[in-house]
Amino acid sequence: MSTGPGAHLLTPSAVAELLAIAPDEVVALIEEGALRGVRVGSPPVWRVEKDSVRDYLEDRNEESRRHALWHESNVASMPDVWGTHSPF
Repeated sequence: MSTGPGAHLLTPSAVAELLAIAPDEVVALIEEGALRGVRVGSPPVWRVEKDSVRDYLEDRNEESRRHALWHESNVASMPDVWGTHSPF
């Protein structure tokens, strides 16, 4: 495994393959701040921080988990929420 300065940078195409999206979508995610990227070289080309991809996936996973919990709480019936016994 490479440990040089560029070892932790990925091309938009590599990130696109990992995320199963188009390279243009990766660039859009960089531009909106969802992924951390830098333009390097001449002419400048995008590179994405490897850790940024992990962080992005963790954020999306947490967002999905919270959405599922929210949805579950909205469809729960009152007995599910308060239980079935009555204090009387």
